[in-house]
Amino acid sequence: MDDQPIHVSGAGPAGLVAALTIRQAGRRAIVHERFADVGHRFHGDFQGLENWTTDGDVLDELEALGIASTFDHTPVRESVVFDPQGREQVFRSPQPLFYLVRRGPAEGTLDSSLRAQAVAGGVEVCFNDVRRRLPEGGIVAEGPRGSDAIAVGYVFATAAADGAYSVLSDRLAPGGYAYLLVTRGRGTVASCLFHDFHRERLYLERTVAFFQERVGFSMSETRRFGGLGNFCVPGTARRGRLLFAGEAAGFQDALWGFGLRYAMLSGHLAARALLAGRPEDYDGLWKLRLSGLLRTGIVNRFLYRKLGDRGYTAFLRILGRTADPRLWLGRQYRPSLLTKALYPVARRAVRTSRRETPCVEEGCECTWCRCGRDEAPAERSQTPSEAAVVQTGAAP
Repeated sequence: MDDQPIHVSGAGPAGLVAALTIRQAGRRAIVHERFADVGHRFHGDFQGLENWTTDGDVLDELEALGIASTFDHTPVRESVVFDPQGREQVFRSPQPLFYLVRRGPAEGTLDSSLRAQAVAGGVEVCFNDVRRRLPEGGIVAEGPRGSDAIAVGYVFATAAADGAYSVLSDRLAPGGYAYLLVTRGRGTVASCLFHDFHRERLYLERTVAFFQERVGFSMSETRRFGGLGNFCVPGTARRGRLLFAGEAAGFQDALWGFGLRYAMLSGHLAARALLAGRPEDYDGLWKLRLSGLLRTGIVNRFLYRKLGDRGYTAFLRILGRTADPRLWLGRQYRPSLLTKALYPVARRAVRTSRRETPCVEEGCECTWCRCGRDEAPAERSQTPSEAAVVQTGAAP
């Protein structure tokens, strides 16, 4: 058995799933995380783990990858959606449309659950450990590198009944949507914007006021949060022996930002390529599973942006006539002749804010390429004894 460890930069869902895949194959995995714990960008806010891009259930797919559903997850089969005029429609599906999961370092979140599974499986997780280069190669899963969309909102405690609500309105969320998610006494209310970011406070105030008027809910122990995401369809997610996963590669749903599934799948596929000793196979693996979804997401984003408020109303009217919203959404996310024809136009219109410049240096080892740039003095990588190392189980 090969005793050389496989290094992973970033302890988000993509990085931890990659590390779990490596350990399950009997190889040593070392995760380098620049912050003191997992989920540093999140504060218990709810996110959706989508369940419509495959016929099977997403939790079954994760189970097949060796990822146990030990995190808190609430199936959402019913969702109330408001159009720009405030008219509501209720969408129901026999199978979950998505699962509500919490993000952040607290117990029960997706992040802490993956961390616990990794530690229990023998993954070496080094916190406060900045790695700007991976000379040995490995997997880069350091999160987004641009802001094509932002979410601003509050997490809070509440006595309100469980529910999932959203509204499509440029007045509340330009080019995006606003949402209110409540389960088990916790809530998240937010506006997800795709442009006009500098007025995010105004849109958040409007969002809170809208839901308090239409739904009615109390808020206590309120905490503000914000997040960002970026999306693209890269020509390659590989640089030599460095494989990029999750939003470090731009793998994100360009329509509504349901990217958790893409992140975990890409981490697993990157690990498979390195385990086989064939990093060059990674592009083929992720393109087979994700490329069609990513391209269709760009086309959907292009069309959604063109619709505006009148189009949002028509979209909800069409969705409301379907027998099963989950199956209908699944069809809209799958590649078709129409999306193939529209993709070249959509790709030019929907531009990413990613800042990384393609590397021109042979054998580049940067996790975020700095070759040819004026760099600050290199940070010394910490040794495991200096970093906060969490390790359970003997390394092979």
